[in-house]
Amino acid sequence: MRVFGIILIFLSACAEPDLTPETNYFPNDFPTLAENQTALNKEIIDLGKQLFFDQHLSANGEVSCASCHLPEMSFTDGEALASNGVSGNQLERHSPALVNLAYMDNGLFWDGGAKNLESLVFAPLTHPDEMGADLEEVNNYLAKGFYESAIKSAFKVDEVKVQYAAKAIAQYLKTLVSDQSKYDSMRRGLVNFNNEEQKGYELFKANCSSCHTEPLLTDNSFHNNGLDASFDTADESLHSGRYRISHKVEDIGKFKTPTLRNVVITAPYMHDGRFKSLDQVLNHYQNGINNSATLDPLLINDNSLGIAFTTDEKASLMAFLQTLTDSSFTKQH
Repeated sequence: MRVFGIILIFLSACAEPDLTPETNYFPNDFPTLAENQTALNKEIIDLGKQLFFDQHLSANGEVSCASCHLPEMSFTDGEALASNGVSGNQLERHSPALVNLAYMDNGLFWDGGAKNLESLVFAPLTHPDEMGADLEEVNNYLAKGFYESAIKSAFKVDEVKVQYAAKAIAQYLKTLVSDQSKYDSMRRGLVNFNNEEQKGYELFKANCSSCHTEPLLTDNSFHNNGLDASFDTADESLHSGRYRISHKVEDIGKFKTPTLRNVVITAPYMHDGRFKSLDQVLNHYQNGINNSATLDPLLINDNSLGIAFTTDEKASLMAFLQTLTDSSFTKQH
């Protein structure tokens, strides 16, 4: 029985599984971002890591980047819509995992609104419901004590500016690379999948990899996967998807495909965290697809909506998803 997809947007990409061992299948170098030409530097990375966990950057001194991006949860927070920002107000979208961001070259955030990692940093830093920081106050905080000397030393500058903090955090984010899962070991020819995992992998490659492209397990693009039948496009609503940025009607309801790396530990799922488990995600694809003008056509099978899959196929797919967990990634930071 054909399986169209299992998580977020698993679309058809018929192909026979290639089990040839690979030794250098993952990108070897970090890409250079337009707004951060400084080469990766351990001193800058260490500074960025400290800033990432520093609550004093927020307006009330109680919220850091890590408040919504916990390393042990693959840099998510386990909440559908977090409310632990400085305002206490519930956010409108789910905190995505910060995994392999250095390779995400088609816009960041669920709608691709951030063009680079520096923009990604400034958005939550200044958002009134997240860290709510005043940049002038942040600059004053950085221009004294440890950070003053650390920034001047790391960037070889005489004046401290908040932009250097953003660049440092961006460099730290570039180092959050997950490529040590069982899946990666299999790709490198170091281990074999068991029968259940292999069956799930074959189903994945045949039906899911159009959107969750290997090895990053995302195509860095935007899709409408049938979550809703209508979308709020008024006042640049965060629930309008890519349309909020592009203002193209064909982008209404399309959200960025997240990576499946560490997906078992990054619940809840979807841009609004509406599904608490992978089982709920599967149920959505089986009987919860909503039609709309921008629904991805590959989610329409023989003029019908919904995906039929057997219990055995579901179990195999779940077994494969387990192989994407990289325990070293969640422990080393």
